[in-house]
Amino acid sequence: MADTQVQVQEEFDWDQADNRGFGEDYSKEEKARMAEMYSGTLNQINEKEVVSGTVVGVNDRDVILNIGFKSDGLVSISEFRDLEELKVGDEVEVYIEEQEDKRGQLILSRKKAKIVRAWERITSALENDDVIEGTVKRRTKGGLICDIYGVEAFLPGSQIDVKPIRDFDVFVGKKMEVKVVKINYANDNVVVSHKVLIEKDLEEQKARILNNLEKGQVLEGIIKNMTNFGVFIDLGGVDGLLHITDISWGRINHPEEVLNLDEKVNIVVLDFDDEKKRISLGMKQLTPHPWDSLAEEIQVGSKVHGKIVNVADYGAFLEIMPGVEGLIHVSEMSWSQHLRNPQDFINIGDELDAVVLTLDREERKMSLGIKQLTEDPWTKADVLTKYAIGTTHTGIVRNLTNFGLFLELEEGIDGLVHVSDLSWTRKIKHPSEFVKVGDNLEVKVLELDVDNRRLALGHKQLEENPWDTFADLFPVGSVHKGTITTKLDKGSLVELQYGIEGFAGSKHLAKEDGGEPEVGESIDFRVVDFSKDDKRIVLSHTATYREVEVKKAAAKPTRSASTSSSSAKEAERSTLGDLEALSNLKEQMKQDEKSSK
Repeated sequence: MADTQVQVQEEFDWDQADNRGFGEDYSKEEKARMAEMYSGTLNQINEKEVVSGTVVGVNDRDVILNIGFKSDGLVSISEFRDLEELKVGDEVEVYIEEQEDKRGQLILSRKKAKIVRAWERITSALENDDVIEGTVKRRTKGGLICDIYGVEAFLPGSQIDVKPIRDFDVFVGKKMEVKVVKINYANDNVVVSHKVLIEKDLEEQKARILNNLEKGQVLEGIIKNMTNFGVFIDLGGVDGLLHITDISWGRINHPEEVLNLDEKVNIVVLDFDDEKKRISLGMKQLTPHPWDSLAEEIQVGSKVHGKIVNVADYGAFLEIMPGVEGLIHVSEMSWSQHLRNPQDFINIGDELDAVVLTLDREERKMSLGIKQLTEDPWTKADVLTKYAIGTTHTGIVRNLTNFGLFLELEEGIDGLVHVSDLSWTRKIKHPSEFVKVGDNLEVKVLELDVDNRRLALGHKQLEENPWDTFADLFPVGSVHKGTITTKLDKGSLVELQYGIEGFAGSKHLAKEDGGEPEVGESIDFRVVDFSKDDKRIVLSHTATYREVEVKKAAAKPTRSASTSSSSAKEAERSTLGDLEALSNLKEQMKQDEKSSK
């Protein structure tokens, strides 16, 4: 054969060969036609989609795939571990990540293609109600984890079989046919059921039973399973649901309170769905509704007795007989105007009396009240004398506002203490500076309006106005030792004897040596202005060593007072630190008067 090839080469006339460029024998029309034919051999591909590819090569590291594009793609051999006999010519699906990377290569992934296809199959199975096969990988709390096309799905314990499963471990590692019942795309969660397939095997038997079912029909069944929402009853091959609300006219928290597993019970068919093969059962319907047997003696204003079966934020429900409940709103639990949590008054299981406030037998609704069992405190005969003007009381601070505080003297009796009636000597901007909610506070009644249920109270009125005594103790011109407590823009606050505060303007703080006192420093001050009505004391340290200024201040009290007053009004914050000290002071002054006599 080699001799034949040599002979052909010798006979070929190279001189006659065409040395022109490639394709120069073709016309423009022929070139265009050939280009179109070539482009037709290439597929139009898009990134981020799954396509089919043909294996054109396999080595130790990669699999070479042809997807009909201008270049082949490489996929790591590790992504084909499930295909032990992979060979050239096999068709596989791959995911196009990039048409060209930085090196101009086509980037493919079989792993991502499997995930995309898996979700497509799972979605299709849900839409078409298809049966798919999965492998149980492990057990978890409440059920099993199944591998479906590479996606983990949750198989709840209640969906494994029609019978309750005690041991989930026996299913681990086994294959199981399931149906997709729910997909949560936000969390990539899939819920499957094997139970629905078992139930499918009972369809024929169910069909026969359903054909004979009628609404209102009374049947006998056996309790098969109990859950917190109801009971499943075996009617002889077909299960019916007895919802917890249809077990008893009264409230129950769990069916096990009145029923037992494997117990035979009589039930009534409430409803059934031929298509969904669902049967709703009832037990309480076999007895008359309790509202129909509610005694006629119970009317608005009647006193009833019952047990608390539920407590909500807005009130509590009192069961006066199984199936007959009334709502006790939180506002009807106490005469107090300060609404609190109903659990502050009652708890589930409490037995108590109540008064019927409204009653609608047709709508089967009833509202009740507890506070009506006691007399309204504002209508008591002794309210006028008990809270007469001038009487003193101790109450609990229930609420604080910008203008004052509300004090509860007793349940249902509240009074307002205005912020200006808290202290004789302190200028209080907000009640929180003086008290806090829950504190006990002693007060005196200032005003009483029974018709409008209003009480005006005062705390400072418990003491005499100390400024009457201060007028004698701090006359204009008198000198007192004072301590700088606070520096302000236009002066300083000075604490005097007995905790009283005064104000000294900046020009009145200069020392004789030219210095200025610091906070905490104690020096002498002379009173240059005193106003009992305005509760104001204006002081001057400079006046203690400059008598001329004092005389001028005394000669022109109006101007001096005016100047001092304007400064004091800006920074005044008079306080009385110790009312007991004031009382001792008054006692001392009385003794001094006796001794002088």
